Amino acid sequence: MEKNTKKVVVGMSGGVDSSVAAYLLKEQGYDVIGVTMQIWQDEQEAVQEENGGCCGLSAVDDARRVAEMLDIPYYVMNFKQEFKKHVMDYFVEEYLQGRTPNPCIACNRYVKWESLLKRSMEIGADYIATGHYAQVIRLDHGRYSLKMAPSSKDQTYALYNLTQEQLSRTLMPVGAYTKDEIRAIAEKIGLRVADKPDSQEICFIPDNDYGRFIHENAGDRVPGEGNFVLTNGTVIGKHKGIVHYTVGQRKGLNLAMGHPVFVTEIRPETNEVVIGEGEDVFGTELICNHINMMAEEQIPSEKSLIAKIRYSHKGAECTIKKINEDQIQVIFDEPVRAITPGQAVVFYENDHVYGGGTIL
Repeated sequence: MEKNTKKVVVGMSGGVDSSVAAYLLKEQGYDVIGVTMQIWQDEQEAVQEENGGCCGLSAVDDARRVAEMLDIPYYVMNFKQEFKKHVMDYFVEEYLQGRTPNPCIACNRYVKWESLLKRSMEIGADYIATGHYAQVIRLDHGRYSLKMAPSSKDQTYALYNLTQEQLSRTLMPVGAYTKDEIRAIAEKIGLRVADKPDSQEICFIPDNDYGRFIHENAGDRVPGEGNFVLTNGTVIGKHKGIVHYTVGQRKGLNLAMGHPVFVTEIRPETNEVVIGEGEDVFGTELICNHINMMAEEQIPSEKSLIAKIRYSHKGAECTIKKINEDQIQVIFDEPVRAITPGQAVVFYENDHVYGGGTIL
């Protein structure tokens, strides 16, 4: 096979997707280097093993074995500082403000891309690559975007914040496949990680107890108990602290209302959690900021698109209207459930990412 002179650094988590990504790129003739990003603050191997987190010590062992099998150079790079600042600290601050953040989006933009790309360029790489289910495309007018993957695991939502420069230097070889096809390739080439389960939870909170994590990291800055209130201000009970709740939540409220009720709003300034009925959780519009445009350079004054308001959202038809250079108003054709401040809203046109922002 003719050697591709392009050098690519593959972010390897030890999982099946990034392992097959490295294999596919080597098959395509690239000069492949495997890198695991060490982001964990104080690894406890037992905890990591048990939870299958994507970036712990077990990930290093698995990734190193895959790299040996593929006969590619392999390194572990330390990104603990960047991860703490851009992901963990951000996560805590957002919860303290009554918002529900998406740490994976922050990690992708500032750690997996910004920091890894910078360091990869320093060692002479042309590209970085990951095992994400998305496809980098170049549109007719020259701008880069992300096309949705055929896999039900499409991950474009969590990648909407990547810049044009980052996209121009990114390869996503598994994006054209389904998850089953990727597992089949892993099995065919004898990868030990073929059956490794996908990591589900937030990697730095393996027990899923966000409240505990925030208390440990913010101490006396964490707001204590406050009132559950109805929209009209009527107090109906005590909550255990706003960091334990998110918009749309029904379980764990411990309110004896005789029927299911939901969190409809979190008010950090008064330390109140607002409770409402099922229909109160639905809304028809939102405003977002921290805009990242992908398919176009400028925010259009008005445009019809599809919007997703969380990773698992199927998407809903909407009209976006420019408010200013960093704010967009989104008006949905039909009411959508649980518009959650702090989460991302991502816009799509013809199966590719148009842009997105953070819900206010």
